[in-house]
Amino acid sequence: MRSVRSLTYRGPRAGSPRGVVDREGLFGIKPLLTRGLLTRFVLMLFRLSDVYKSYGTQDVLRGTSLQINRSEHVGLVGRNGAGKTTIFRLVNEEETADRGEVVRARGLKLGLLAQHVEFDPGSTVHESALAAFGHLQRIEHEMHELEHRMANAGDDLEKILARYSDLQHEFEREGGFEYSAKAESILQGLGFDRETWQLETEKLSGGQQNRLGLARLLLSEPDVLLLDEPTNHLDVGAVEWLEEFLQSYAAGFVIISHDRYFLDRACRRIIEIENGRASSYSGNYSDYLAEREERRENQQRAYDNQQRLIAKTEEFIRRNLAGQKTKQAKSRRTMLARLDRVEAVRADQGSGDFRLQEIERAGTHVLTVNEADIGYVDKVLARDISLILRRGECLGVIGPNGSGKTTFVRTILNTIPALAGDVRWGAKVETGYYAQQLEDLDPRNEIIMELRRVAPANATAGELRSFLARFLFFGDDVYKHVRDLSGGEKGRLALAKLIYSGVNVLVLDEPTNHLDIPSREALEAALDAYEGTIVTISHDRFFLDRVATQILALDGDGHAEHYHGDYTEYHDWKAARLKGEPGAVADGLSSREDQLAIAGHARRSKKKSEPPAVAGGSRRKTERSASDGSKRVKIIKKPREAEIIEAEITETEKRIANLSEEMSKPEVARDITRLVTVNDEYQQTETRLAELYDEWERAEAAATARR
Repeated sequence: MRSVRSLTYRGPRAGSPRGVVDREGLFGIKPLLTRGLLTRFVLMLFRLSDVYKSYGTQDVLRGTSLQINRSEHVGLVGRNGAGKTTIFRLVNEEETADRGEVVRARGLKLGLLAQHVEFDPGSTVHESALAAFGHLQRIEHEMHELEHRMANAGDDLEKILARYSDLQHEFEREGGFEYSAKAESILQGLGFDRETWQLETEKLSGGQQNRLGLARLLLSEPDVLLLDEPTNHLDVGAVEWLEEFLQSYAAGFVIISHDRYFLDRACRRIIEIENGRASSYSGNYSDYLAEREERRENQQRAYDNQQRLIAKTEEFIRRNLAGQKTKQAKSRRTMLARLDRVEAVRADQGSGDFRLQEIERAGTHVLTVNEADIGYVDKVLARDISLILRRGECLGVIGPNGSGKTTFVRTILNTIPALAGDVRWGAKVETGYYAQQLEDLDPRNEIIMELRRVAPANATAGELRSFLARFLFFGDDVYKHVRDLSGGEKGRLALAKLIYSGVNVLVLDEPTNHLDIPSREALEAALDAYEGTIVTISHDRFFLDRVATQILALDGDGHAEHYHGDYTEYHDWKAARLKGEPGAVADGLSSREDQLAIAGHARRSKKKSEPPAVAGGSRRKTERSASDGSKRVKIIKKPREAEIIEAEITETEKRIANLSEEMSKPEVARDITRLVTVNDEYQQTETRLAELYDEWERAEAAATARR
């Protein structure tokens, strides 16, 4: 891996115009840059240029190029196996690229959240967190030693005092008086109460060790954080704390995560890895979804237009190559040979088809819970839970680990009894349960035999194989044993069994845990169209916003809140209540009597009454665009002849080729100001070329109609 010199401010050069500064360029050149261009180009932390990486016969990265700049907050997304973690390993020098270049800024301090965290033997939670400040601790230790030596220093006192003064200034400059408080704040934010600080790290669970590793990494304050699934093993409170911490984090970070709500709140840029290539999008995850769809539509439209142009041009060449228009035919053949072909939009790789079977209609009141206490004889987990769930609604159950979420589900399923109160199911209710630990799967069975456990006796092997294909089990995959499946594959098989059973109430315990983002989106779409009723435990707040119409929040201290609305509405209501805003107590949260009397927002009526929307305000963007469009004035121009347009196409293509050649020249590449100017003109000329293709196609169609 090659490193480049760090970019350091040198101050204004003598004679430089006001507002212009010198920076040391990426390759030792010192171009004059305006301050606006500095933030855009010269703070590179690392980049990948046309990188290829394979593992055996599997090509993971196929010409991946991306750059991460200082202070950028980036989310790295893509399917499982797309190459996201591979990129982290390349940047961290754990692996090398087969082809291409990986470049890091010289002296880059990189912090990678490792999958397996190690601590010093015998160290406590508090000591391990403070280990991130090893430099300050060494200064502190030397200062204590000097303090002891001062009493008997004799003639060396002046020398000792001078050294002590230097250390004291360095200690203060490096934040020595704040580091202990900072460590304690981060430990508490990530769920380590003071009682746990003296625990030895060997006694921590795997999840606790990962959280402590994250705390130590955040405290080390590297130039860039590489975080691979940092929200794993965090409850919602810790995730929200981490979101707020990262929002104000001054250095850069890149996050791999399936938590879309987290990506929405923490990131300001999204890089998608798909088919071995990287695509960059400005904004958070919701902005990325909207822009990705727009890009795909534009690309497909450009591809369709170009294919029509190619077909008509080839037909013209065939008809006229040996006729009176030979010269024009040859010119168009040359144009086709030089044409930069637009790729068709690739069909999304299979993410699963989770469409649910037809179900029998249940009664209106599906589930009634009245003043229920849940838990065990020796420990009550939550008290006084009251709610009504009607047909078509979805109850989202949230809370920290150990608060009683799974216990609540087992209570309503009558697996364990309620300690007090009443739990009643309505008429014609058939429940199906998806367990978080997937314990309903028999590891000895083949996939197809596992599905047969819930299939009718007359179901054929062909029917079962066809159904399993909807969940991405193709061909001989159906004969794999359950014990040999990955977590994601087991999750898909468990969902297949549940959906095949045709129940009208789904009880789901963390159904998105083992799914990548495309599979989660497919499941959400299926649940949104589901005619039945849903109770789901989930930490996935994006998922809850898509499917939940009620929230049951357990706090781990025996209290429960029932709220009519989705997760974001509940979160905003709770934040307003904590701030003491007027009306926050009454808004959305019902009294026990109201909860039993008033139904929540039915999903089906909600879908009919509200316009479609995606997270992040995309619906508002659409409405604003429609409003803007109504004010545009349409200008009708006299159409030009096809031959005139062809001539301009030829000149425009020449200009694009010249600009491309100019950008590749070393003197241009080193001059950022000039490079920006040339690049902007290149983009504008490409846009003009696309317009000319469309105009030429219309002119050809008009000419054909006249003939």
